Amino acid sequence: MDRQKILTIFGVAWLSAALLTWFLWSSTKAPKQEKTVKIVAASRDMPIGYRVGKDDVKMVTVLEREAPRTALTNPAQAIGRAVVYPVNSNEPVTASRLTGTTTAEGISAVIEPGKRAVSVPFTDQTGASGLIMPKSRVDVLFTRPGNTFEAMTVTVLEDVEVLSVGRVTQVDQQAPGTSTKASATTVGSSTTSRTATLVLTPEQAQKLELAKNQGKLSLALRNPTDRSTQTELKASTMEQIDPLLLVRSSSSRVRGRLPGNIGNRADWAALIGDEAPKPPPKPVEPPPKPEPPKPRAIVDVFRGEKHVQEIFQ
Repeated sequence: MDRQKILTIFGVAWLSAALLTWFLWSSTKAPKQEKTVKIVAASRDMPIGYRVGKDDVKMVTVLEREAPRTALTNPAQAIGRAVVYPVNSNEPVTASRLTGTTTAEGISAVIEPGKRAVSVPFTDQTGASGLIMPKSRVDVLFTRPGNTFEAMTVTVLEDVEVLSVGRVTQVDQQAPGTSTKASATTVGSSTTSRTATLVLTPEQAQKLELAKNQGKLSLALRNPTDRSTQTELKASTMEQIDPLLLVRSSSSRVRGRLPGNIGNRADWAALIGDEAPKPPPKPVEPPPKPEPPKPRAIVDVFRGEKHVQEIFQ
């Protein structure tokens, strides 16, 4: 065989062996491709009680074997929930570090330290026609019932935050012994009311509970940017609504005890609540004249030479 062909065959064989050896060596040294997953991580530090927002979380890629078992895989699963255990920046957000998906379960975690949550019942008439929502700012008005002169309304709390709004429905039950036809219009009827949970200081909570048991409470919706408060809270009474109420009330009482002769100046003054005219002073009587002296009886008595006069009254 030609020497040139032998060298060519030997070179090709050597090159093939070298390539095969390199391929086998590289395949044994190359790292294994592990499966990765995307999970939710914190984009900033979140303390206890912090409510997670859209900008507080991000998606990161980690190895599947390193991902926590309760890690969240969608940012929507974390948004709106409160933190019950601190979460550091870039740390995976797990379900165990957040409150439950229901509002009631995590309501206590979002109450600020030193504050209290107190519920107030209200209706569409006493709660801004259903416009009050969580995070709203409201004033609490207290109305004390009573007669015309005792009724009053005053603002007891200003600029307080609404933590949550719930709905309570009471279904009327059929009274025992009521026939089916008679109760056909009442069975299944319900009364719906709402309760607003307010975030208050302990002093405000005490004031609210006292007012709740003494009269009627109403909620006044505020502009969220209006944080002003009044320096002096004045109560509103019926006299401010109807200034002539006192005059009419006094006139009705006067009308019951006077003959109703409006031509008489004293009766008219009492009717309109004015002072009655003073009567003219009585004329001063002159002192009585002294009585004239009574006539006296004089008797002359002669006793011998003596002459004596006896005077008899």
